[in-house]
Formats: sequence, structure tokens, C-alpha cells
Amino acid sequence: MYRKATVWTLLAAAMIFLAGCEETVSSKQAKVHPPAATPAPVPAFVREALPFPEHPVYLVSLQTDPRPAIDILVAKVQASFDDGQKKYKAGDFDKARVDFDHAMDLVLQSGFQPDSDQRLSDLIDQLGETLHSYELNAEQNAEEDEEPAGPPAPIDALSDMTLPKGDPRLAAKVEQELISVPHDLPLTVNDSVLQYLSFFTTTKGRAVMEHGLGRAGRYNDMIRRVLRQEGVPQDLIYLAQAESAFQPSAVSRAGARGLWQFMPFRGEEYDLDRNYWVDERSDPEKATRAAARHMRDLYEMFGDWYLVMAAYNSGPMNVVKAIERTGYADFWDLQRLHALPKQTQNYVPIIIAMALVAKDPGLYGVQVAPEKPAQIDTIKAGHPIDLHLVADASGADLDDLRALNPELLRGVTPNDPKFELNVPVGTAEKFEANIQQVPEDKWTSWRLHSVEDGESLSDVARHYRVTVAAIENANHLEPHAILPAGFLVNVPTAPPVIHLVHYKVQRGDSLEGIAGRFDVTVSQLKKWNNIRGASVPRGSRLRIYAGGPPDDAAPHAKPKSAQSGGAAVENVATQSSGKPESLEHRVKRGETLYSIAREYGTTVASLRQSNPFLSGRSLVAGDVLKVNR
Repeated sequence: MYRKATVWTLLAAAMIFLAGCEETVSSKQAKVHPPAATPAPVPAFVREALPFPEHPVYLVSLQTDPRPAIDILVAKVQASFDDGQKKYKAGDFDKARVDFDHAMDLVLQSGFQPDSDQRLSDLIDQLGETLHSYELNAEQNAEEDEEPAGPPAPIDALSDMTLPKGDPRLAAKVEQELISVPHDLPLTVNDSVLQYLSFFTTTKGRAVMEHGLGRAGRYNDMIRRVLRQEGVPQDLIYLAQAESAFQPSAVSRAGARGLWQFMPFRGEEYDLDRNYWVDERSDPEKATRAAARHMRDLYEMFGDWYLVMAAYNSGPMNVVKAIERTGYADFWDLQRLHALPKQTQNYVPIIIAMALVAKDPGLYGVQVAPEKPAQIDTIKAGHPIDLHLVADASGADLDDLRALNPELLRGVTPNDPKFELNVPVGTAEKFEANIQQVPEDKWTSWRLHSVEDGESLSDVARHYRVTVAAIENANHLEPHAILPAGFLVNVPTAPPVIHLVHYKVQRGDSLEGIAGRFDVTVSQLKKWNNIRGASVPRGSRLRIYAGGPPDDAAPHAKPKSAQSGGAAVENVATQSSGKPESLEHRVKRGETLYSIAREYGTTVASLRQSNPFLSGRSLVAGDVLKVNR
């Protein structure tokens, strides 16, 4: 009922000015076909504004087609709709979208009232249902503005491998290594371990080890310090080697993230914050401390480090149930009986093999060039700030800032006065000096630009796509001012683009937790997603307007400014007064003019009128539409 009402609303809005009753067919035709509905004439002021011909497309056919106008319209809409259905079922969604849009545009341009003919009414209902289904499918398959993708976690590929038997000639060397190298985890060599040791002597296996051990140099000192402080074995560092190859942004197929591959619910148990702006699972030191504490807790539960590693991989209850089923509290017995998941059966041998290779790389032909730990300063800005502005003010490279702060998901620091931003050593002082000239409430939207020799304000304005007047006002400059090289100017760029977020409900999520993560209220979540109960099923996809105002009454409410670091409702350009100057929408894959019009409470015709570039071509993902409401 809701979907049907939406279609009628859209059509009614498009046709409110098309309410006349003149006939466009001859009186003779009208007498012969009395049941046929007649379209309303299009007023002159509308004809001038609309980006389509004076006579609707179907009317042109009247010159040669003797059928009633309504019959022609129904036939054309049906044909376009059928074409779209065939392409949609064949998986050609982009071409199907064009046909669906065309069918709806035929109706909107016709001048006929939707309920003037039962065939047209039924066809519009079918079209509305199909478009709604199409949009849902597009939403589910579109890229979600939730968390940036990271490099794949190596443990996924390693633990799924099926390897041949290990080289028996290697076993004697390994036995000698066990005697000569220090270790604080029990290390052993059996067929399972030997399989992975043999793999790590191959070209592909050596590359895996060299990549991880090279990156380990960045974090080795920190990790060993934290493990020592938490009272767990130093050799547990090799879990991070297997889990992530020491990549803080690594993401597994299951959604685990960070050096230690924490799942969201497990990270929350150990105080790793996760919200729209940061994910502390990717904070190297915080995640290391959480991992050490988790493994210490697991050791108190099992009293065996191999079982601890198995429980770290598959969850403690899987190990508990395996022990209860078999009566064995020994990892190798559980592996022999296949009482644990396959990935977990391989997990412990992988860790042992990696530890052995790391302790004597040369024995396995592995060459290691450890990277050096980053030398950093920290900044406590006390206010949300965009990393682009930090780079401008400090002289630091933007990519370096991102690498030093992998927990930042959006390139903007959170609205947390205690948050500490890492910057390259020696750049904090320059940042503190230069940032003073930018108002705090502009730290997420303005830039700083160092004027180059011979560069004019026009050049700067063109580079940032702003006006010269805007730069003059932001810097209190006289008109036509000529600035010396090295002069630092404020550049008032547009506020950051904020997106509607599609969030997939995960294990352990509650409405309160989701609302807190995105800085909204539970009542807003319920309103935006038509939720009546106190919970939402796992796997559900929620529409969230992150950071929307508490009194927001509907998903189409006007957004608040994003300058505080909270996310607003939709993409919007604002004036300094905070009032909307114009609405802009960046087209995502799978969207149609119909779906966008419905989203903003406008019409397809209005969108075409506001965006003349659409004349003669279809909508393309990435287009930026002006939306007048």
C-alpha cells in the first residue's frame, strides 16, 4: 500500500499543473470512442520550462496512428516496461533502468490522469512495484558508505589451503632449530607443522613470510612491550603475522579487522570503540592490548596455549563444545578427530610454523628487510578536523597521515576532545602555528593553501573550485589583492559530502548500540526503517542518516551542518548562514530518476528541468544532480 501511494503521489505532483480538459483528438474520434480518456493541455509556461518537445512523444504518433491517444500511450508504456523487465531478468540492470525511466516519463509527459483508464492505472502499479524492487536490489548491491575496504587478511587464504606432505628432510633441521632458538610458547614439529614449513620454503610461501616480517619492523617493539606488560608470551606476536601480516587495515571475509583481526562484538568486549568515524580495531596499540587481554582470559579458561590459539580463532565455546564431545582437552587430539573447524585445525600449525621461520629466516631461505617504526608526534586538536587540512597546516603528506592513523574511517577525526592524532615527527609545531588562522568550526570544510610564486587568487580559486570573493572574504583581503609567494590563505571549500548509510545488522547488535555508533536516536532508527519492536533481526539492512538531528521527523528532513564532525542527512551545499542554498545528489549505481525524485519529494520532470545535461542521454553513476524542492 505504501509503494502504491508513493507512485500516485509522484504522478499527482507531476501533473498538478496539467489539469485541463481540452481534447487533443478530433471530436469525431471522441464520439466513436467515448470511454477513452483525454489528456490535459500543457500550459505555455510549462512547455517553456520542460526539457522535452512541445507535444508529448505519444502525441506525435497521432499523425499516422488512428488509435485513441490513451491506447497509444498504454501500448508505448507497456512496451517500454516489458523491454525493461526482460533486461532486468537477464541481469542487464543499467539498460533495464533506462527502459523503466522511459516508461515512467511517458506517463508523466502524457497529460493523462493516472486513474483515467484502468489499464493505465494497473500498468502504473506494476511499474511502481518493479521500480521499488529494482531499488531494493540496487541498494543491496551498491557500495555501502559504512567502512572503507582494507587489504584481505592473509589468514583466510592460508588456513583454507590443502598442502602436500611436508619435506621429511626439513624435519631434522627444524628439530635442531628447536634446541637452539629461545621461545616462550611451546613449539613442536609434527606432520601438520611440517606441511606449512615446507610451504614457507616455496617461492609463494617465502613471499608471504617476507612481506609480513618486513612490516613487523614497524610494530615489533610496541607489540612486545604490550605483551610483556599484560603478562602473556612474547611469541604470541606471530598471531598478528598470520592474522594480518601486520596490516592494521586488513579485513577478513567474516568482517574481522586490524592487526589482530577482531570481530566487532569481540572488540567491544575489550573496549575497542567502533563508530561512524573510527574503528579502534585498526588502532595498532589499542588492538594489541585488547588481544593480549583476550588471550590472557582464554588461558585462564583453558590453561593451554594451543587451545588458547584455537579459541582465539574459532571462539571459546567452539573449543569447549569440542572438548565436551570428545573428552580430549588437547589440541592435537581435537585436530585428529576433526572436532574443530577446518580453518582452526590449520590455524595452530600455521602459527607454530611462522614462529619457527621468523626465529631463523635464513634456514628457510627467507630474506627479511624490517621496516623501521614510524617516528611520530601527537596532536590533540580537541575538535573534529579533516586530514586534508592537517596536511595543509603541518606540511605532512596526506598518505602518511592516513597510514599513521589507520583507525580513522572517514579521513576526519571524531568529535572527541581526548582523541590524539599521530603526525610525522617534527610537524606538530608547524601545525599548531598555522591552524590558528582557521576558525575551529571550519576545520572539516576549509583548506589552507600556500601561494606559489606568480600564483594569483584566481588560480587558487580555480584549483579549489570556489570564487575569488569567497577567498577574499575568508582572509579579509582587499579586492584584487596580490599575495606574495608562501602566503598561507584560507580556502572556504564546500562542506564535506555526507551520505546516507546502509548498515547490515551484525551479531550482537542492538538498536541502542547501532544508534550510538551513528550518533542518532533509537526512535529515528525505528522511524526510518518502520521498526515497531525493540530489536531488529541479524542480517537486516537499515537506512541510517548518520548524525541526523534528534528532532528529525522523517528521512527526508533537512540536514544539519557537518561542521561538528557528525554526519548530516543528505548531500547538501550550505551557505555560511547554515540555510540550504541548493540540494545536490551524487548518483549511485542502480539509482533512477524516479527513485531520486521519490527520495526528495519531487518529480522526474523537475529533475530533468534542473539538469539540462540529461537531455539526450540517460543517468550515469557519478552524475551530480541539482535538486529543487
